Amino acid sequence: MIYFDQAASSFPKPEGVAKAMAEAVSNYGANPGRGGHALSRQAAAVIEKTRKQLADMFHADRHERVLFSQNATTALNQAIQGLEFSEGDEVITTSYEHNSVRRPLERLAEEKGVKIIYLNGDGDGRISTEQLASALTSQTKLVAVTHGSNLTGTILPIENWGEVLKDHPAYFLVDASQTAGVLSINMKECHIDMLAFPGHKGLMGPQGTGVLIVQSSVTSLRPLITGGTGSHSEDVKQPEEWPAGWESGTLNTPGIAGLLKGIEEVLSKGTTLIYEHERKLAAYCIEKLEGINETELFGPGKEEERLGVVAFRIPGIDVHEMAMILDEHYGIAVRAGLHCSPLAHDSCGTGETGLVRVSFGTYNTEEEIDTFINAVREIKEGLLG
Repeated sequence: MIYFDQAASSFPKPEGVAKAMAEAVSNYGANPGRGGHALSRQAAAVIEKTRKQLADMFHADRHERVLFSQNATTALNQAIQGLEFSEGDEVITTSYEHNSVRRPLERLAEEKGVKIIYLNGDGDGRISTEQLASALTSQTKLVAVTHGSNLTGTILPIENWGEVLKDHPAYFLVDASQTAGVLSINMKECHIDMLAFPGHKGLMGPQGTGVLIVQSSVTSLRPLITGGTGSHSEDVKQPEEWPAGWESGTLNTPGIAGLLKGIEEVLSKGTTLIYEHERKLAAYCIEKLEGINETELFGPGKEEERLGVVAFRIPGIDVHEMAMILDEHYGIAVRAGLHCSPLAHDSCGTGETGLVRVSFGTYNTEEEIDTFINAVREIKEGLLG
């Protein structure tokens, strides 16, 4: 199998990930923070080590504000729905957001009368800093944006957006689902208040892991889930202690142990090397697809800074049929459809058809792309002549 669906979940994982998870299950599968015995302490130590590693990696000001969750969707919901909103508050976001941002925001609009402002990008996903500056008002409570589009591969200049927002009271929430582990992200330098990302994509950890990092600038964040925290059991109310107050229930110790090994693999390679490899593969793929007549490509060109995500269609060929044939006849895994980003497709003019998306990771090669290109050519000739 040639796996070109890295934007959904990275695969394969580094060898150490599965070993660390098996070791957690077999050797110290106790409940972290729920007992004073040796196995509980060992599980808690692995979680604490991962928490500190993430704080260092993304320049969080307090490691105890690194919160573990099930995935990026859960982390984003905690960030968005945990803030206190009133009718008339405004949230600025973009038309290139994943539904994990859009749907929680639309719930705010429906239930609390919050105004959602979508900044529209061009067909390649670019949204200027000037658009943000023009949209800001005294009512803006939150700016929630994706760092990198899961459709076009466009990278948002969060450094510039952070400069615009650093003197504004609005919180800055960044969805780093496509960039954590691929691009260097400095929360302090970019003035990011909250950063959400999954463990199973660029950080090369297992599914079932996600993270929300909350800077000290966020003074009030209501936990979405309340319950057992392993301490303050005599209190009726949820403890306001980081991170326990925001991590009710048993954490996914095997998943977090695997995530730690994925992070260590990323750090050993370096995000610069990882990004350049994936960008090079994207550029190579774009160049080869451009050689197939009538192929329509979306996103930045092959010479531009972009993620390892390439979206395309061939008029006359249903994108789902293309993906199915690639899978069943060629053993190539891609993603077709709207990619949980319908507004992004509307901006690209592809809402009716969807697109085929190929996305690359650190273990993919140009030789795999050559095989993919030959398959696309054969499919086009077989279906269209």
